[in-house]
Amino acid sequence: MKILYRFFVVWMFLAACFGGAVSAQTNSSQNTNPAVTEDYLTWTESRAESVGKSMRENGKAGSVFDFRVIHTDHAINYKMRATLMTPEVIRATARLEQIRNRLSEEETRKLVVEAEEAGNLVVMVEIDPREGSGVIPLDWRVFLQPKGFKPGGPGAVAGVKSPQFRKIKALAGVSRRDYDYDVFWVSFPLVDENKKPLFADNLSEFDLFVGIYNKEGQVSWRIPESIKQKTKELSQ
Repeated sequence: MKILYRFFVVWMFLAACFGGAVSAQTNSSQNTNPAVTEDYLTWTESRAESVGKSMRENGKAGSVFDFRVIHTDHAINYKMRATLMTPEVIRATARLEQIRNRLSEEETRKLVVEAEEAGNLVVMVEIDPREGSGVIPLDWRVFLQPKGFKPGGPGAVAGVKSPQFRKIKALAGVSRRDYDYDVFWVSFPLVDENKKPLFADNLSEFDLFVGIYNKEGQVSWRIPESIKQKTKELSQ
């Protein structure tokens, strides 16, 4: 009986050690993905602004010079900004809302959930017409495609204009609103109807193209791991 008892004690000790090691390893693995942690709830205002602006890129649709004489029905060119609403940017925006409006942690989590359920991948596009007509046509277009692909090549994904996202606070970005720019929200799918990823797992960068009349602007992003992870989850 003493031998059995000692064996039982040793077995329980080893089980506790290995179980704790596995648990610690699992938690460590999970914590490497900022999209599944709650560290953002402790970010300072400056930290949240830095993360939120990290995916904001500037561009321009159209050339600098336009030698038109009487055709003033559209702008010479368009200044453009685009923000890729990654899980990190969404959390940064929600954190600023929490700080500025004294939200509870639970209210802040709800902002994140609401934003992430809005679409697979959301981009906030800001457009400012330069001279001529300040009206942006309803048929302006937007595409996301692998870096370096030529227009008309395979792999382009059309964006869906989603004005209803204007009401979602965690998709508003962290920068102050510049009223020279009109703001639009566009949603892109990450997988097709068969749950097949639309972008290859080894793709490192993609381009956003914004077309207005015969003018086209472009910005680029390196694809963060959080977007790749979200694609994997959607494809399962």
